[in-house]
Amino acid sequence: MNTTDTIREILRREADAILNIPVGDHFERAVSLIVEQVHNQGAKLVASGMGKAGQIAMNIATTFCSTGIPAVFLHPSEAQHGDLGILQEGDVMLLVSNSGRTREILELLDLTARFRPNTRTIVITGNKDSELARRADICLYTGGAPEVCPLGLTPTTSTTLMTVIGDILVVNTMKATQFDSQQYALRHHGGYLGQRSREQSEKK
Repeated sequence: MNTTDTIREILRREADAILNIPVGDHFERAVSLIVEQVHNQGAKLVASGMGKAGQIAMNIATTFCSTGIPAVFLHPSEAQHGDLGILQEGDVMLLVSNSGRTREILELLDLTARFRPNTRTIVITGNKDSELARRADICLYTGGAPEVCPLGLTPTTSTTLMTVIGDILVVNTMKATQFDSQQYALRHHGGYLGQRSREQSEKK
């Protein structure tokens, strides 16, 4: 198989994996929880993950910040050394782990249960039968498609799926809160996107 064929095969497999993400009311419940707790009640979204999943969680948090939902990234290891103090009553946790067995994330759940026992949790995982999935208030299952990595090990397809699920949450939350270009411009002053959002808001 030449490089062009390999590229097409990767694109096909990742596209198929995205199209096979299980869709159900769990997405609606996740969005409703974020809207009620964060947008309506003035709390925040606390996203966490380890390794590559942590980078996805950070990206989801920053995207939420720019679209009207206050969010922070909490490193699960640093949480054990005092950073858990960022968590306040009413906050929602978004935990990302493909395996659903990430030790640091499970430990973060334990710490949270002692510190803020009423905290609601949304989990994005590729293992719906994992301990993490069972302990979540809402589990967003990626579908568990195999990685396109030839070793079947490197996070590739799984990170794509987690990113797409993050996009689903962000876009549907924007629609639910009626977030518009004027609000976007207030949060995003610099760069091309800031300029575009101001131009759009000025037209209204």
